Amino acid sequence: MRKLQDSAESHGHVGEQAAAPTGTQTLTRGLAVLQAVAGGARDLKQIAQMLGTTRSTTHRLANCLVQERYLRFTPNAGYVLGPKLIELGFQAREEVSLSIVARSYLERLAEQSGDTIHLALQDGDDVLYLDKIPGKKGLEMRSRVGHRMPIATTGVGKALMLGMDEEEWKSLYQKRSTAAANHAAGLLPKRSWTEFRDQMREYVKGGYAFDLEDNEPSIRCVAAPIYDATHAIVAAISVSSTLPYMPLERMQSLIAVVQAAAAGISSELGANQEASQEASGGS
Repeated sequence: MRKLQDSAESHGHVGEQAAAPTGTQTLTRGLAVLQAVAGGARDLKQIAQMLGTTRSTTHRLANCLVQERYLRFTPNAGYVLGPKLIELGFQAREEVSLSIVARSYLERLAEQSGDTIHLALQDGDDVLYLDKIPGKKGLEMRSRVGHRMPIATTGVGKALMLGMDEEEWKSLYQKRSTAAANHAAGLLPKRSWTEFRDQMREYVKGGYAFDLEDNEPSIRCVAAPIYDATHAIVAAISVSSTLPYMPLERMQSLIAVVQAAAAGISSELGANQEASQEASGGS
């Protein structure tokens, strides 16, 4: 990165301070070049216009970024983001612990609602619970960290299914039905595939999901999906309580609250905030 600093500091332009820019200024300009290219600028003229720098200064900055593999340049495509950013992106993703990133959001959600909070991800045909904060109402649910449940029987599971097609829904619904038939208590509600499908379509439109006593008798949940930088659904969170504390009116009011927490976690994972809001029904 020293080459980037040397090359940029050797050049000024009209409107810039006469003195050579500091290392921080140079770094900021280099990052601005990356942002410009990420935003669609493909040649020096476009980049310079977005940054307010001269063509020669822009060329020096871009050239150093190409040398360091943060940018690539081809005659046909112009400047595009380089392989070094891909490497760093994967490294950053590997170093991000979802449970750690999500914890503060889960705690705030627990404080806001007073209910049980879950964080879960998909593991095959199941949901795997990564974190749980018990509620303040003295209620205990059978969910626990490390516990698995059929994905289509839970609120977090249905939130994870929002990005799937209807064939996948049907396959998971059928496995849900088998699980319900084999459930020891035999108390899970019986919903036809058509009812389940229509319900899921509504959830997709709104960017949320409900558990209406599908998993445990008298337990209801409001869930929302978590997205990563590729806008894939990678996890989900939920607020859960018993029927007396979860009338439909309250569940509706909690949708935006849960979605806001999910959007915050998504942003920590690199998701575009506007895209996440659009996928969450514009909340």
